[in-house]
Amino acid sequence: MPDTPLRLAIIIGSTRQGRFAPTVANWFADHARARADLLVDLIDLADAGLPDVLSNQPAPSVRATSQRLGAADAFVVVTPEYNRSFPAALKNAIDWYFKEWQAKPVGFVSYGGMSGGLRAVEHLRQVFVELHAVTVRDAVSFHGVWGLFDTDGQPKDASACRTAATAMLDQLIWWGQALREARERRPYAA
Repeated sequence: MPDTPLRLAIIIGSTRQGRFAPTVANWFADHARARADLLVDLIDLADAGLPDVLSNQPAPSVRATSQRLGAADAFVVVTPEYNRSFPAALKNAIDWYFKEWQAKPVGFVSYGGMSGGLRAVEHLRQVFVELHAVTVRDAVSFHGVWGLFDTDGQPKDASACRTAATAMLDQLIWWGQALREARERRPYAA
């Protein structure tokens, strides 16, 4: 375990009204917060207020989110699958930033119908590679998500969900520690 906990930003990628994202994200964030080796910052894009139009004069909301992302050592993106990919609001949020993602690991928690959001994750992997981020192999995926959580927002098959989340977090923490140490020794040059 590291002397300094890893700073993990969990990003809620859906902004739709009536979204299921907070249920999934809050469960995952609670699981991550239970670990002594993580400090969790939950970033809800529905509350971030990021403009839809990219510009050279970013709004205060862009700068505020930049500070939160820049402080993170690692990321977990919680995403649904919309039309075989990820939400436009998530792409917008990713595109506002560049150096904040560099040389940091990204994990995924996805949800949806039959595919469980895995097609969205595969698209996101390509996007994050372009931003010089490292995606971890394992992900947490909820297939047919609407029947998998109880009324308290907890997975009905808690043991399997915890196992998947722990495996992904273990990989993310390994990469997060390695990349944090590397960035401290020598700044990343893209």
